[in-house]
Amino acid sequence: MKILLVLLAVFFLAALAWLFYLGYQSRSGSAAGLVAGRLSPCPQTPNCICSEFEADSSHYVEAMPLGDADNKKSMAAIKQLVEQMGGSIQVQTAEYMAARFTSSIFRYVDDFEVRLDQENGLIHLRSASRVGRGDLGANLKRIEQFKQGLGG
Repeated sequence: MKILLVLLAVFFLAALAWLFYLGYQSRSGSAAGLVAGRLSPCPQTPNCICSEFEADSSHYVEAMPLGDADNKKSMAAIKQLVEQMGGSIQVQTAEYMAARFTSSIFRYVDDFEVRLDQENGLIHLRSASRVGRGDLGANLKRIEQFKQGLGG
């Protein structure tokens, strides 16, 4: 019985150490960025959500309408909302913004990207975890919170 408890404790500590290591590993890197003027497609892992690729139904979420505001006003409102949500802006141009969000427990870093699509009148969104496979729905929740905060 003691051996079983010791093995369980060792397994638990190893799993905990692995989770902290993944959190540490996620701190390096940056957002995927734009590819040919669009947000990057999601990888095959389930921890990414993106509005650019409707055919990728397992990762797809609808884009938001841009409205009539010019880019500066829209990007200013987006930046303010992302910062209120706890994000840290990494890159910002007139039509693109990348921010990072860090989880409180294991310090996992997720990337959140926004692209203003003037041609189609849309705000495209992408939220993805840097490491692992799962995200416990955090990226979808972040996009839904963003849409609600921006009035969409």
